[in-house]
Amino acid sequence: MSDRVFVTGATGEVGRHVVPRLIRLGYGVTAVGRSEAKRASLERLGATAVPSPSNEHGRISKHVAAKALAGHSTVINLATHMPPSTVRMMLPWEWHENDRIRCEDSAALVDAAIEAGVMRFVQESFAPVYDDAGDRWIDETFPIRPVKYNRTVVDAERSAHRFSESGGVGIVVRFAGFYGPDQLLHDMIGVVRKGWSPVPGPPGAYWSSCAHEDAASAVVAALQPTVSSGIYNVCDDEPLRRIEWTETLARAAGAPMPKPIPAWLEKINGTMQLLSRSQRMSNAKLKRASGWSPRWKSAREGLPAAVERLEAA
Repeated sequence: MSDRVFVTGATGEVGRHVVPRLIRLGYGVTAVGRSEAKRASLERLGATAVPSPSNEHGRISKHVAAKALAGHSTVINLATHMPPSTVRMMLPWEWHENDRIRCEDSAALVDAAIEAGVMRFVQESFAPVYDDAGDRWIDETFPIRPVKYNRTVVDAERSAHRFSESGGVGIVVRFAGFYGPDQLLHDMIGVVRKGWSPVPGPPGAYWSSCAHEDAASAVVAALQPTVSSGIYNVCDDEPLRRIEWTETLARAAGAPMPKPIPAWLEKINGTMQLLSRSQRMSNAKLKRASGWSPRWKSAREGLPAAVERLEAA
């Protein structure tokens, strides 16, 4: 089996950092691009760009995907369909396509990977589904409690587990709250400049986050043979309390310290309820298994750098 990696979600906020890292390390990379323009950009990086292995209805087809995966040792499934703005993230129907991808497409891709003889399957997931832990550290054994809008996180993780049961190495990377020079950060800065915190929850509660490039380096680290089947948190070394996270963002944006979101607003929407939990996540398991370490130890350093890059762009 060649040391070749098949990447879905290759042009997303994490995938676009993963592909060049793999190529620099000498992997052969087949990357999915859903448009000609995206495939052209992947080809310029040195990847073999292909359309999504879908049927005529736009769904991942097990048989089409199995042919596409032939000759690959690893699949990295980063495919998602996140709402493009903070406002639209509050609308339940904006998550329907993401639900379908995590439930149906992840399962079909695992079926295809098993049929094609793939040896390692890396599945993205969402770490803030953990229950509220107060000031306690959260490892991968801590209970999860998804809400209605993201229950399909469990379906995607279950597919990866099924891949492990088939004899392969199935890995789930649970990403903490992302930040980077993207539309979401742009929206958050706008909220801060209007005088409000963009992060719901009590000011003293913990918020675990992760820069896009650190999430990408963690995905690549998960390809090491020392990383066995299982779930791995991907987050900063030092989660911050919400008040410090918000203060860091406000200072970087040149804005005064904003007010916390009113508590009653946190109760009107499942997304807000979930994101209000105190979650002090630990990345120790992945660090032990792979030697991975994030470039940004905390958002104290990472957020100002992301704001600077966003404003430069």
